[in-house]
Amino acid sequence: MDRRAATRALAGIVTGAPLLDTLDGWRAPAAADNRPRRPGRLGTREVDELETTARAFRQRGRAGGSGLYRKAVVGQLAEVAAALDEHQAPAIERRLYTVMAELSGTAASMSWDIGQQRRAQDYYRLALRAAHAGGDTLFGANVLAGIARQMLYQDRPHDALELVRLAQDGVRRTAGSRLRAMLHTREAWALASMDRPSGFRRATAQAADALSSIDRNESEPYWIGYFNDAELAGVTGGRLLEMARSQPRAYADQAADHIRAALEQRGPEAGRSYALDWIGLAECAFLLGDTQSAADYSRRAVDAASSLRSGRVRVQLAQLYPYTVGDSAPRAVADVRGSIRSLLTA
Repeated sequence: MDRRAATRALAGIVTGAPLLDTLDGWRAPAAADNRPRRPGRLGTREVDELETTARAFRQRGRAGGSGLYRKAVVGQLAEVAAALDEHQAPAIERRLYTVMAELSGTAASMSWDIGQQRRAQDYYRLALRAAHAGGDTLFGANVLAGIARQMLYQDRPHDALELVRLAQDGVRRTAGSRLRAMLHTREAWALASMDRPSGFRRATAQAADALSSIDRNESEPYWIGYFNDAELAGVTGGRLLEMARSQPRAYADQAADHIRAALEQRGPEAGRSYALDWIGLAECAFLLGDTQSAADYSRRAVDAASSLRSGRVRVQLAQLYPYTVGDSAPRAVADVRGSIRSLLTA
């Protein structure tokens, strides 16, 4: 069993046909819920409060608050599930399913961030079922994109591409500019992982075109509001960096340019994304042989990461660490090596 196969086995997540076949029918109408249930009494005000809570948890998760908030998200999810065990008014029930989908998606992302891949996948699948039951195809497409990203981290780009295209098919006539752009970047990521640089460039250009076509009066769900020019630059830089690891002369400079563009547009308030940008920029500098800049960027990365409880950031720092190892490393690199080691072992 090679390293990648071992990683997938340890993660314990479902891949390939067993996963794809179960998700293929997500656009079919949801079956009617005819099970006997006692009457529920939730009203608009209570659901408004639940929606506000789900939104706040999602924002905290994106900023890197997974370790502190995950149990609270799961607890709130249990409350929503209990409310759905009762027979609510149809409009209330649809909104409850949407809240369940959003909370499940947040729980999935937070579980992933602390390394619980199988649990993350279970929450993603629950999120997709809830979005389906609530008729929220836009969020359903977003969930499929999340599962696709998980497949990419498990070295399953073909699975990821199938999931992204399944999502695109479901919202082709209804997705707004930001959602279309995000889905194109996931498509680009899969194509880059399949060593198809021309396809990567095409899908990335489509993402940029979608963002540039945003109408000021266009209304999109709050959960896709994060996807802007800075996010596109950061995601594109990350994919170019992946390609630069095997072909640094071809891609490292391009990766650094995109990551710098992301950093110019977002600051520490971006939380996890901000830290990951600095880590990526440091790796680009190491690949280009610019050790002084690499040490400076690594120091910035450690500073940004020190205030976060993000497993994903720690994993990326651990991947940066080997660049700092070696008896011939300059003093600045040796110093930052100690800082990274101290953070990872804290």
